[in-house]
Amino acid sequence: MVGLADAGMRGLIEKMNDLILDTSPATMLNPGILRGYEDGLRKLGSVTGVREHRSRVEPEQPKNQAVAVVFTTDAGTFLEHEQLSEEVFGPSTLIVNCASEQDLERVARGLEGHLTASIHGTAADLERFRSLISLLEQKVGRLVFNGFPTGVEVCPSMQHGGPYPATTDVRSTSVGTAAIKRFARPVCYQNFPQELLPVELRDVNPRNIWRLVDNQWTKEAW
Repeated sequence: MVGLADAGMRGLIEKMNDLILDTSPATMLNPGILRGYEDGLRKLGSVTGVREHRSRVEPEQPKNQAVAVVFTTDAGTFLEHEQLSEEVFGPSTLIVNCASEQDLERVARGLEGHLTASIHGTAADLERFRSLISLLEQKVGRLVFNGFPTGVEVCPSMQHGGPYPATTDVRSTSVGTAAIKRFARPVCYQNFPQELLPVELRDVNPRNIWRLVDNQWTKEAW
């Protein structure tokens, strides 16, 4: 989470720090994922200039439970320590206080590829921070305004992928109708006799499916 170090941001941090104290631990999928999470917490907590606020509700280790943690730091510290930009999979967040709009852009420019970025504000804020949004467009596969991921839906407009290392192919998505392309390989049948074509490609369209013919979607035979 990145934001300007104003009164609103300070209030948000104070509220999160209060809420985190009584946040229940989250159960991780397996011990290996829990160990990875705890290793990530240690890396973040070891950096000078990073403050840690941890839930006081103790996790039950046999249940692979992970404690909730909020870390806070400033833009200079974040940019100086590469490990602060690495993902820590689990119930933690890192808040980066930026002293200026220029710091916001510096932090955004230094980000690696991610699945999503959430922008909270007003329409006027979107106008004011156009250059920041342009930077984020290059860093993520989905921009969310005044909302939170994951919130995915299986529909043509869904993009749940992003630049490396979020995904290995920025053009693909793991959710949405276009996700089928991750598991299909296109093959072209040029000048084939009708009887040797796959049924779905024959002119008479015996299965009555939608097909793209001369750049027009149709079920008609041709």
